[in-house]
Amino acid sequence: MEDKKEIRRIVRQRIKDIPMEARASAAERIFERIEAREAFQRAKTIALFAAMNDEVPTAMALQRWRKMGKHLVVPRVEGDIMRFYDYSVDKMRTGAFGIQEPEGDVECRAEEIDLIIVPARAFTASGERLGRGGGFYDKYMSLNGFRAHKTGIAFRCQIFDSLPTDPHDIKVDEVVTE
Repeated sequence: MEDKKEIRRIVRQRIKDIPMEARASAAERIFERIEAREAFQRAKTIALFAAMNDEVPTAMALQRWRKMGKHLVVPRVEGDIMRFYDYSVDKMRTGAFGIQEPEGDVECRAEEIDLIIVPARAFTASGERLGRGGGFYDKYMSLNGFRAHKTGIAFRCQIFDSLPTDPHDIKVDEVVTE
């Protein structure tokens, strides 16, 4: 089994090889599949991230889900922790790691989130995940009161049979690909 650094490198290259229009159509299929799930339909508050260039694009889902009346919150990294704040397309700024983050100050408590969409470098079909190495999502999903349904999103090329994991790594409940 490759080490974490090597898997991250492999996945970065695989995603780079996917044309942008193919990424967009894959994202469309991923979010349509999520929308068909009971966890999405029941969810009032959804935590979703503003994607980086090498992640499943989320801008379309942020716009569409907001029009559906979902309360959307997006993460902001503050030092070594991540918090979620209300999403507003006109109140985003470039934050830590060059990621678009919310400017607002209305924090969403962990127990208020019904569904969290989780990024990762790689997943297994059973929900194990390999992130970027900062542990932000593992820390957040370990908070007292956190109860959200955890959905990982990925391109098919990010799915592995097995991944190196640590005891503190938190699995997602499901992984949705195109």
